[in-house]
Amino acid sequence: MRVVAVSQRVDIFPDRNEVRDALDQRLITFLLMAGYIPFPVPNGLYRVLPDGQFDSKLLEEWLTRLKPHAYVLSGGNDIGQCISRDLVEVWLLDHARLHKAPVLGICRGMQVMANFAGTELLPIQGHLRTRHHLFGEITGEVNSFHAFALAACPAGFEVLAKSENGEIEAIRHRSLFWEGWMWHPEREEQFSTIDLDRIKMLFGG
Repeated sequence: MRVVAVSQRVDIFPDRNEVRDALDQRLITFLLMAGYIPFPVPNGLYRVLPDGQFDSKLLEEWLTRLKPHAYVLSGGNDIGQCISRDLVEVWLLDHARLHKAPVLGICRGMQVMANFAGTELLPIQGHLRTRHHLFGEITGEVNSFHAFALAACPAGFEVLAKSENGEIEAIRHRSLFWEGWMWHPEREEQFSTIDLDRIKMLFGG
């Protein structure tokens, strides 16, 4: 089974004075069912130095040792809420682009991918804790847990699916093996065979 590096959300617990990296266990199960071994990426590997500069050497060493075949940018947190996570995910995209590695961005992960390509996000109504249908190359009904949408299709990408009200729900890079999905495949009671087949096609055996 090929190794997949997975970014993590950040949860803050002030009463315990703790900042935790976290992943839904169902995302791990989804990736295992697709045939991949997931390795969560610690956000603490991207360190803030005393002079305020950032040091990515430990993250780079971690990835060099891990040698991931592909990357998943997971959901959770809005961009700007957790600077360490923002920096880690942008660095992962740089690393993936350099090594021509496959990437799947899930919900926030797709937003990070779009921001990376220069596209802004806009607040949106009616897409939080609901379901809707997709239209385009990808069709079907999906869950929706996002409060922001892409202002436009990012440069270098093409739209794979839109919602009923025309919001972009999935994108694909034109030259890299990168896709973004605004839904959470791991949050379905039964994983969609379409989602499983699509990540296999994106990541390869």
